[in-house]
Amino acid sequence: MDLGLKDRVYVVTGATRGLGHATARALVADGAKVVVTGREEKSVAEAVAALGENAAGVAVDNADPAAATHLISTARERFGRFDGVLISVGGPAPGSAADNTDAQWQSAFESVFLGAVRLARTAAAELGEGGVIGFVLSGSVYEPIAGLTISNGLRPGLAGFAKSLADEVGPRGVRVLGVLPGRIATDRMKQLDGLSPDPEAARAANESKIPLRRYGTPEEFGRTAAFLLSPAASYVTGVMVPVDGGARHGF
Repeated sequence: MDLGLKDRVYVVTGATRGLGHATARALVADGAKVVVTGREEKSVAEAVAALGENAAGVAVDNADPAAATHLISTARERFGRFDGVLISVGGPAPGSAADNTDAQWQSAFESVFLGAVRLARTAAAELGEGGVIGFVLSGSVYEPIAGLTISNGLRPGLAGFAKSLADEVGPRGVRVLGVLPGRIATDRMKQLDGLSPDPEAARAANESKIPLRRYGTPEEFGRTAAFLLSPAASYVTGVMVPVDGGARHGF
């Protein structure tokens, strides 16, 4: 199946590792060009080297108000066009409502929430028909995840913003959607499992609740996200798409 990605240009944030990097790899493999971001120059350079000549990198913090314009300008200057963005951000600090501090909430709001809103808003103003804005969110959009109170507070808000933006830009032929990873075997998931006294037992317990009885791989997530960003998914907008092995049982 031809996804129609050849020579299309996407910005993928948080793409030096994990789900963002897996999506960038899938996009490049199908002929797209990508501008990848991360906070550290070294990790960005390593990611670009791994992705090859169809990738460029920018070391930037999503919380920086100038980041959005800079990234879109880089896409146009390096590859001559801009077709969409996947906004993937690191997970906020774990903790409970009683434990998380004001500083942790403020930091997460600036990077996870406001930074994402700012980038999506800037992209929406730049994109024309066929453009797409994707958010990597979480199953916490629908159901809180124990021990991730900040994420539980911010992700549903971003989902609401994405749905509102989809309604606003849909008449111009621009799509907006969310991708909701469940338990994917990334470093972040290892960190979360590691909060348990017995990480292996925690993973086994989590897998027992997933209909496919296993964690997903970053590659499985990346292929799904790449499809949703592609012209092949041109009639998909305003939705939150779970990639969770069937863990979400509701509609």
